[in-house]
Amino acid sequence: MDKIGVVGCGLMGAGIAEVCARAGSQVIAVESSPDRVEAGIARITKSLERAESRGRIDSAAAVLERISVVEDINALRDRDLVIEAIVEDEATKVALFKQLDEIVESPDAILASNTSSIPIMKLAVVTNRPDKVLGIHFFNPVPVLSLVELVPSLLTSEKTTLEARSFVEGSLGKHAILSQDRAGFVVNALLIPFVLSAIRMLESGFATAEDIDEGLVRGAAHPQGPLALADLIGLDTTKAVAESLYEEFKEQLYAPPPLLARMVDAGLLGRKTGRGFYTYE
Repeated sequence: MDKIGVVGCGLMGAGIAEVCARAGSQVIAVESSPDRVEAGIARITKSLERAESRGRIDSAAAVLERISVVEDINALRDRDLVIEAIVEDEATKVALFKQLDEIVESPDAILASNTSSIPIMKLAVVTNRPDKVLGIHFFNPVPVLSLVELVPSLLTSEKTTLEARSFVEGSLGKHAILSQDRAGFVVNALLIPFVLSAIRMLESGFATAEDIDEGLVRGAAHPQGPLALADLIGLDTTKAVAESLYEEFKEQLYAPPPLLARMVDAGLLGRKTGRGFYTYE
């Protein structure tokens, strides 16, 4: 898989493009507007320069030469693997997979989703290559965290899963775990109810955000508290994953609390907007 495509060059897409290029692949990332193209290039450049300054890579410029960020999705026509990393919205992702299926020419090319929660089957069945569709779910920040969830659907071929694992572990140097095609997969099915419980605790006045997070950091050896983690994930993404889990399982622990819904309505999405449960510069 020397030719990689990434759709979306936001926080996750930029990270995926970066790690693929650092592994030696030629990467084309696609964004929806000139402003977003420019922002994607800036995001990748800043991350690579930081990695170079810390001695993690030899040359940021050499890696950047292997990455192109463009507007034209047709540039993905010759890719071996295309990873979707757009907004966590089922209808938008379904429409994109229909489009990618028509654009990507090789019948052996794999179409993958970085979705946090949407069942892969819903994306696979709108293509003419459901055996070549699976989830490749990275974690934020992509260049730092080693875990990747591989999520084959009932229609994904064993060959596709093995090829994806080989790429993730052999080329990218990540650690892959397999999940069944259920909303939330392994990590978010466990993590999101935990985060929602912390939000409900804050909402009820049981404890402050600071005390909830300090309790888990100092009392349970978590690297950061659940509310700070929600800010890092993005409250809109947290809400979208919760809604997907609730739709699938209909269990109350997955339902987004009203406070989370109001914060998303207000545009208080966490680190990416400068304010969530905490305020950021």
